[in-house]
Amino acid sequence: MPAYKNPKKTRQYSNEFKSKAVKLSHLKGASVKGVAESLGIHPFMLSRWR
Repeated sequence: MPAYKNPKKTRQYSNEFKSKAVKLSHLKGASVKGVAESLGIHPFMLSRWR
């Protein structure tokens, strides 16, 4: 296998961050997409945490 010069790094988020993100996404009038964009994460990731 070829050696990668710049392997992708996977961000790991704390349980506290995930919990806060999920709580924000459940607020009235909040959307998963909007919350995810404000936190700088992909909406699919937030959906999985929910």
